[in-house]
Amino acid sequence: MATPIKRIEKDFLLKVLHDEQIPVIYLKNNTQYILTLEKPVKEQMFFKSNRQIEGLKARKKLDLIFDYRGQVITFTVEVSTFKEEHIITNEPEFLYKNLERSFSRVSSSPDIEVQFSFSGDRYSLSYPKINTYEKMNSEDFTKNVDIKNFSGLIEQIAAWTKGFASGYKLIIFKDVKPSCTEERLLAETGKAFFIPSTQGDFLADDPYPKKRLITRDIFKRYLESTGVDPQFLEEASARFIKHKYETGILSDLWVPILFQEYVLGFLRIWISANDKPPFNYEVIDQVYQFTKILVNSLRANGYFETGKMKNEPFGGKVIDISASGLLFSYPPSPLASALLPGSELLVRLKSPQREVNSKAKIVRRYKDSGYEYFGCRFVDMAPEDIRFLFEYLYGKPFTDSDAAFVSGHV
Repeated sequence: MATPIKRIEKDFLLKVLHDEQIPVIYLKNNTQYILTLEKPVKEQMFFKSNRQIEGLKARKKLDLIFDYRGQVITFTVEVSTFKEEHIITNEPEFLYKNLERSFSRVSSSPDIEVQFSFSGDRYSLSYPKINTYEKMNSEDFTKNVDIKNFSGLIEQIAAWTKGFASGYKLIIFKDVKPSCTEERLLAETGKAFFIPSTQGDFLADDPYPKKRLITRDIFKRYLESTGVDPQFLEEASARFIKHKYETGILSDLWVPILFQEYVLGFLRIWISANDKPPFNYEVIDQVYQFTKILVNSLRANGYFETGKMKNEPFGGKVIDISASGLLFSYPPSPLASALLPGSELLVRLKSPQREVNSKAKIVRRYKDSGYEYFGCRFVDMAPEDIRFLFEYLYGKPFTDSDAAFVSGHV
């Protein structure tokens, strides 16, 4: 993730840019411009370019990049004035490091046509939706399991839980809508509701890299959204857990059943006997695996077929593009609402020289008053296509040093 550089380090880097005459790179229309600082930075930056930049104008924003001792730094400035190769800009508010992308972004070339389509089947279903996409992988299928025997899988879950849980409950939000607090939290967040011990508290942190648990802060934010006064959140949270203990629940786990962007329901297990140890993360992992098997069984039995969407190619306005990804916009619509972080698209890039086909994973999404924006990372692009796209976009041969240096983010 791109990290803003702290003020002291930022001032130091801006100083060495001038003192050591470190080259700063600007990319536009398949051309690389090299800028150097003519004066020390004091609220303004005085650049000299190795050639006159075509199409430059006042108030234009420039995305710039440089390498300081192996660390790639990027920043954005706005042009104040310019004359031939001399350019004056504002001092950037932030410098960024630890960039996610492998190559630097450039404004979309007008002679590149881009077309998108969904990778795999997508569905429009009447279940609660979350704002991320749950990808289903082949490893979600378990060996020696009859995936089409849904009732048999339920029997296996019942037999499995007897060893460490006092009971289980499986709910599908088809005829039943989320009602209690736990159900509403699952439906809104797509995360598991987990209380290891009802004589304790909610988890303060979620240890999973891809966050999947409702923490103490998430629960308190939910309570506040329901009208609980902020000064009583701690008390209300403690009272909620105490009520579980008083009703005989010692350890509690509710895991959502996720399919693409939908929360189909949940699988709940609990402990009400003192002879059983509290649930741990291994149990959570096992329950998640069961929910994935259930989803695969539902899909194999045609449960979602009536909601399958037509996968027709669509366009989009490409804002910028690199050899490792692109950023495009699309008007608010049902199609745009299905473009979620984590989902994959098939992308066709057509230039006058050749056509490039690749998968692209949506890694971030945001919107303004008129459009929604989607940052994508290319996935499994052929090496020869990477080389072609690099040389086409940046107007120079692809080298190992370029791959190590040229960096940016969507």
